[in-house]
Amino acid sequence: MPAEPVAAFPIARTCPYAPHKEHVRLQEEAPITKVTLPSGSDAWVVARHSDVRTVLADARFSSDRARPEFPRVGAQDGELAEQPGAVLPKVMLAMDAPEHGVARRAVLGEFTHRRMVELRPRIQEIVDEQIDAMLAGPRPVDLVRALALPVPSLVICELLGVPYEDHDFFQTRSAMVVKQGERPVETQNAQNAMQELAGYLDSLLRAKELNPTDDLLGRQILRQREANGAVDRADLIGLSFLLLVAGHETTANMIALGALQLSQDAKARAAIREDPDNTAPAVEEMLRYFTIAEHVLARVATEDVELGDQLIRAGDGVLTLSHVANRDPRVFEDPDTFDIERGARNHLAFGYGPHQCLGQSLARLELQVVFDTLLRRIPDLRLAVPVEELSFKADALAYGIHELPVTW
Repeated sequence: MPAEPVAAFPIARTCPYAPHKEHVRLQEEAPITKVTLPSGSDAWVVARHSDVRTVLADARFSSDRARPEFPRVGAQDGELAEQPGAVLPKVMLAMDAPEHGVARRAVLGEFTHRRMVELRPRIQEIVDEQIDAMLAGPRPVDLVRALALPVPSLVICELLGVPYEDHDFFQTRSAMVVKQGERPVETQNAQNAMQELAGYLDSLLRAKELNPTDDLLGRQILRQREANGAVDRADLIGLSFLLLVAGHETTANMIALGALQLSQDAKARAAIREDPDNTAPAVEEMLRYFTIAEHVLARVATEDVELGDQLIRAGDGVLTLSHVANRDPRVFEDPDTFDIERGARNHLAFGYGPHQCLGQSLARLELQVVFDTLLRRIPDLRLAVPVEELSFKADALAYGIHELPVTW
């Protein structure tokens, strides 16, 4: 029998570790099905790993969020662009070829393996400094504030050339941007946050144009001047907006969730402490298991496309359910078990295809250094409250934990 239709979407996780049971049902019974979004429009959701990969790799599915048919997951998404005087940075995530390829190639050299090797000692220093402060202070400690947020914030600030003393400003604004609110006040908060971030970055870039610094944004300014004779500040605002928000928000949430998992998993904790070679596969399993960017990868069909046995019409919106796709039993054996020996790097936590996350090497490096160092220096790390008391970010585009009290 065909699956019953889903009346509304998105559906928040009810368990921090698992996809919603309705998503699992869709994967088995109706892997390509139509749902109603908060905006009132309809879109297709795609739940199986193979179909998600197909959508993300096929150029007939557009990433351009300026298209009127683009599916809006949050009720405010469609309203933001309609706000008077809105300045919404156009980011790489929302570009199609050939524009996307040009923008991506311009900054790709900042995320090479060689660049990660160069960055590793500084990332190690940052992690050690944060853990030093944890060990010197009172307990319990909120691991989100003490480690999960400051590490990626410091790293991305140094990489971009953003003053770290402004981190409270951009952290609070980015949290508003990624919140999936449906009330008018949340729409306005998200709009204000985007405007304030764009204004902040505009001022920062103006200063760097006068005195280019040896950082990612300074180098982009010099590159644009050499290639074009001028600086496209709107382009650089979009680039810095994407890297600043995505570069700390997602990694911070993964650090917190990973630490929670390790605090509950003695076997994985011991394996990482005993052999650092186990840290990288443990990180891959965390990425697969939690898949924090669950509803971010949306598309709109630019022409009729046959997906499986379903016809997707031109103009139809498509949402890819990465979290449940990363639990697809056709791809991952015993997918609901956290297993650092799985060795699977074919997960979709960083997306797939031409838009696969530009900063994935940096995120992996930060996560590996954090967990390797944390379990070496605080081997008896444990939760300071029952797990049932933790508050999760069910209302955010990037899933995570608001606070993680720990002790040792």
